[in-house]
Amino acid sequence: MKFLSLIIFFMAALPIFTFSRERVVFPDGSWQRATPESQGFDSRKVENALAYLKSVVGDEGVSQTLLVSRGYVIWSGNDIDRIHPVWSCTKSFLSTCLGLLWDDGKCSPSDLAAIYLPELAEKYPKVTLEHLATFTSGLDLQRGEIEADDPDFEVGTAMHYSVQSDLLALILTKIANEPLKTLFKRRIGDPIGIPDDAFYWGTIHELNSIELNGGAGMPENGISTNARAIARFGWLFANGGEWRGRQLISKRYIDYACSVRVPATVKPFNSEEWYADVLPGNYGLNWWVNGEGKNGKLLWPTLSSRAFAAQGNKNNICIIEPERKLVLVRLAEDSVIDVSLYDGVFARLLDR
Repeated sequence: MKFLSLIIFFMAALPIFTFSRERVVFPDGSWQRATPESQGFDSRKVENALAYLKSVVGDEGVSQTLLVSRGYVIWSGNDIDRIHPVWSCTKSFLSTCLGLLWDDGKCSPSDLAAIYLPELAEKYPKVTLEHLATFTSGLDLQRGEIEADDPDFEVGTAMHYSVQSDLLALILTKIANEPLKTLFKRRIGDPIGIPDDAFYWGTIHELNSIELNGGAGMPENGISTNARAIARFGWLFANGGEWRGRQLISKRYIDYACSVRVPATVKPFNSEEWYADVLPGNYGLNWWVNGEGKNGKLLWPTLSSRAFAAQGNKNNICIIEPERKLVLVRLAEDSVIDVSLYDGVFARLLDR
């Protein structure tokens, strides 16, 4: 009977243990820290994974790296408060503003861009906001200026990674009727606790006395922030847009924007450019996604197909794995690497 009683006791306790392992937390003024073991990781494997990352990145190594599991920081470098431009990570913040306006019913990814910029109607009548967010519009742009020439290609038939994100920023600013940094701060930044002194979004110029923030991520008008702050952004998305019981941005948007929106069959506009063999198959609405590239393989095979990332020049990246409630941030001002190398980090981290 005593043996049977013990079995009944442990069976009754199982849901409690399961709940404890799945429980997530959200940072207040600062992130809560935990040991890797408390989150189901082996400390030696965590150190091995970060040592590998340090070996494949630039001179700054992992000083601005931060690893979050279920809302706890289980590893961080010694320079995670340094603020600097994060380049094209800006595009994912721009996309978030598109998502907020979509949630508000003010626009949709399928909206024609010419509705908001009539000057596009003659040459680019079929271009949508989604085409701008996926670089498949065919727009001939030079630093955000609309040229009078014919489109580079028929809309939707190719991908040309370019500064057209600045044009999308212009459209979204017109729709919002306020600066995008103000929209983001009120709806996302403040609720998730990004400090004002750790987040800057530069200005291109003014639009009818409204500040126009850059969308492409150029250092002079894009976003500057630090690893600690961008991890909060990533943690919001790891939780499907929910923060402490509040749905700050819809899961509908996240599911749509953070899944493949540019199939691997879409040709690059320039086969010699860096993105030619990387982004088709791995791009959503201004988010990198863990899709299948031209080689038929996932970008990060160790992770689920639902993983996605904000990524920028100089090896700035925030990789989000919703299924494992895991966020990896690595910021720097050093060098460019093959983003697929991050799979080596997760392979070492998740090896059991």
